[in-house]
Parts: sequence; C-alpha cells; structure tokens
Amino acid sequence: MDTGSRDTRTVGGRTRAAVTAGARGLALAVVALAGSITLFVLSVVSIALVPLGFGIVTTPWVLTGVRAFANWRRLVAAQWCGVRIPPAYRPLAEGANPWARTFGMLGDPATWRDLGWLLVDMTAGFVTALLPAALLIYPVEGFALAAGLWRVFTDGSRVGWWYGFVPVSGQGSALLAGLLGAALLAAAYVLAPPLLRFHFLLTRSVLATGQGELTERVRVLTETRRDAVDTSAAELRRIERDLHDGAQARLVAMGMDLGTVETLLDKDPAKARELLAQARRASAEALGELRDLVRGIHPPVLAERGLGDAVRALALRLPVATEVTVELAGRPAAPVESAAYFAISEVLTNAVKHSGADRIWVDLHHVPQEGGLLRIAVTDNGRGGAVLTGGSGLPGIERRLGTFDGILAVSSPAGGPTMVTMEIPCALS
Repeated sequence: MDTGSRDTRTVGGRTRAAVTAGARGLALAVVALAGSITLFVLSVVSIALVPLGFGIVTTPWVLTGVRAFANWRRLVAAQWCGVRIPPAYRPLAEGANPWARTFGMLGDPATWRDLGWLLVDMTAGFVTALLPAALLIYPVEGFALAAGLWRVFTDGSRVGWWYGFVPVSGQGSALLAGLLGAALLAAAYVLAPPLLRFHFLLTRSVLATGQGELTERVRVLTETRRDAVDTSAAELRRIERDLHDGAQARLVAMGMDLGTVETLLDKDPAKARELLAQARRASAEALGELRDLVRGIHPPVLAERGLGDAVRALALRLPVATEVTVELAGRPAAPVESAAYFAISEVLTNAVKHSGADRIWVDLHHVPQEGGLLRIAVTDNGRGGAVLTGGSGLPGIERRLGTFDGILAVSSPAGGPTMVTMEIPCALS
C-alpha cells in the first residue's frame, strides 16, 4: 500500500507513514546516486562513440536501460506517493536495425529529458530523497550525546563536537543537542511523507514533457489510437486466417463427406459408416478449433467470472508452478479486463519460454487513488535479462496498455529474478 493511502488520522498510522517514507527515501537516495551516475556516464560515453561506429551498437542498449530506470521511478512514484508521470517515448519500428534504433532514440526529446533527469537525480534528487531518512536517523545522534556520548569528544572544558548548530562541550549542551534531536524527530513525524512526495514531484517536473498537457494528451491519444487500429486489423486478419485454414476447411470437408455418405447408404453401408465416423471426428475437431479461437478473442471464463478467475484458470494450464494472488473488490470495464488478461497471458508465455523459471507469482490488486489503478505484478525466479526490445514481446504489451493510459516497467537483472509490473487506470464496478 502506498504512503499516500495510509490512514494518517491516528498516531500509529502517522508514525508508520513517516518511518516508511524515511526507509523508502533512503533506498531511493542510494539508487539515485549509484544508478543515475552509472547510467549517465554510460550514456555519455556510448553517445560519444557513435561517430566511431561502436556507439551505434551500444547506444540503444544503454538508452533502453535509462528508459527502464526512468519507468521504474515512474512506477514507484505512482505506487508510493500517487504521483503519476506518464511516459512520452516515440515508438520504434519493430525489427529496426541498430542504426535506426540509435538515431530514432537520439531524435526523441524524451531521451534528452531522461538524460537531464539523471543529472538532477544524482544531485537534487539524491538530497530530496535523503531528507526524510535524515530527519529520522539524525536525531539518534542527538539522543546519544544527551545520554553521555559527549564525554567521548570533550572533557567539559572545550567544544568537542557540533550537533547541527549546537556546540557540545558538556552535559548541558548535550541536553540541548537531545532537544534538537527531538525537534527533528517531530519534524520527521510531520514532514517525511511530504518530503518524499516532493522528491517525486521534482522527478515529474524534469521527466514530464514540456508541451502543454492538452497537446501531449492529443499526441498520446493519436499514437495509441493508431496502435489500437493496427492491433485490431492484425487481430481480424488472424481470426480470418484461422477460420479459413482451420474450422472452415474442416466443415467443408465434412459437408463433402456427408454428401458422399448419401450416395453410399444403399450401395456400400460399411464405407458410409466409415465416412460418418470421419465426419464426426472432423466436427469435433472443428468445434475444438472454434472454442480455441473464441478463447483467443475473449475467454468465456473472463466474461463469466472476471479477471481474477480467468488468470487463475490461465495459471492452471501452465507447465510452471504459478501462484496467483487477487485483491479486487469488483470488476474493471470489459475492455480493461481483456487488455489486462492478454497482457498477463503474454508475460506468462514469455516467462515460460525464455526465463527458465520453475516458479511464477502473479499479483493483481486495485488501489482507489486518482480514480483507481489496477496494478499487476508478474514475478519469476528465472535467469533474468528481460528487456523492452522489439523481439521480447514486451513492446507489444506496452502498446496494448498505452491504449488505456497504462504503463509497464521491467526489472530483470542478470541472474534474476524478473518482475514485470503493469498499471492501468480504471475504476471497479
């Protein structure tokens, strides 16, 4: 549950929110410093090597890593503080060569916003993330000084230590340090969650597009509409091909067999019975293919029992042990349910085929913030190394979710585990 959605009306709830914000801020500070510096240096070096040719190969991989890092930050911003930072990357052509990918990504303004954000993240972002943790941790030193630690630094005749702006030279000044620590702890109780939120607002101010909100919304809708139309056209072609090559061919053959049976009933009953048995098998096969086709369009269990049970049924058919956790108080709209189901199906298929995992976990839950968000996490204990590139199938999922203003983030270090997180704005009925 996010910090923003905790019950802060009680002392215990407010204390938990402050401690959680401090812990998250400390983790972000470490990640901001290490991740941002590493990715920024790799990006600068790789781009500098583009004229030499070597950067043509490395730059798409490095910038993909930068985008994954930025998308992870978008995800935790929404999960922890309810700050939404929509991605605005231009789509890359499927199967594009390294040259086209490199200059396509370098020509995208979002790439340069990401690189600018890395600079901010390793400086101001580091400080704003560390502040909630510092307000919680620094008072410990003040309390320790007041409890007698001051004797380690001075014999009482000189100033041996400074705590904040308090010069510690004896027990009296050490008690003042303890009072300052208590004041800082009280400030943390009130300010830690807002300070963490300020960190994400700073992130949004850099990562968000500089265009007007309405202009950016029109651009995103135009792109997602085009993707939706292309996807629908491809799906119609697939259905037509499956019907033509599968069930339709079997039904035509079955009709021809039945016609032959009519002429053989009196002349050759044995042959007629053989053809009837063949027609019966063809009808069963055609029925099975039609059921598979319908399941591929919209699974009956999804329509009848909802997303949770549909995903559970999907997990039962997998060759890998899969645990499904569902916390949904209602049902999303049918289009959202369908998009979420097929996105989960594609991620699970990728995990089974490519991860080498022997266990998969699927978590679905809904949080009622900013109109409601459906959050899905698919985790496997495989070898890792999944990336948002054209051959992984993940870009198609990202485009499917983008039709609903959804986002996708991938965390897949070498050696695993892999976590694919999806988020779709929606309300439950």
